[in-house]
Amino acid sequence: MFDIKALLKRGVEKELLDVDDYIFMPESVKMVVEEGDLNCVLNSDGRVNIFYTKHGVTDVRSAARKHPFTTFERELEHGIYDDIIDDLVSEVNKVIDGRSKYFTNIILPSSGSLHIDSNAFKTD
Repeated sequence: MFDIKALLKRGVEKELLDVDDYIFMPESVKMVVEEGDLNCVLNSDGRVNIFYTKHGVTDVRSAARKHPFTTFERELEHGIYDDIIDDLVSEVNKVIDGRSKYFTNIILPSSGSLHIDSNAFKTD
């Protein structure tokens, strides 16, 4: 026999759990992770942007909101975005630990214009 009540209940649950139909109050959670600044931002459309900055190197990842009825801070506490944060931290650390094979003889300024001495690239 056909159960109309169960069918309607599943249809209503599907509509309630569709994150794209909600407008969220934008939130931002900031903290320090492994000597860098982590900023998790919930946008009004349900996207979560996660920024990580360490020693002047910034990387960002984006994710979709997972649970519309749970507070954003609670999602963060339960580790829903931990895999994205781990990936971000490792990528920024990889950039910081890396070395250029081209820019080894010059020091890049922290701000302003870059002046390159033509003698810096000469090899004897």
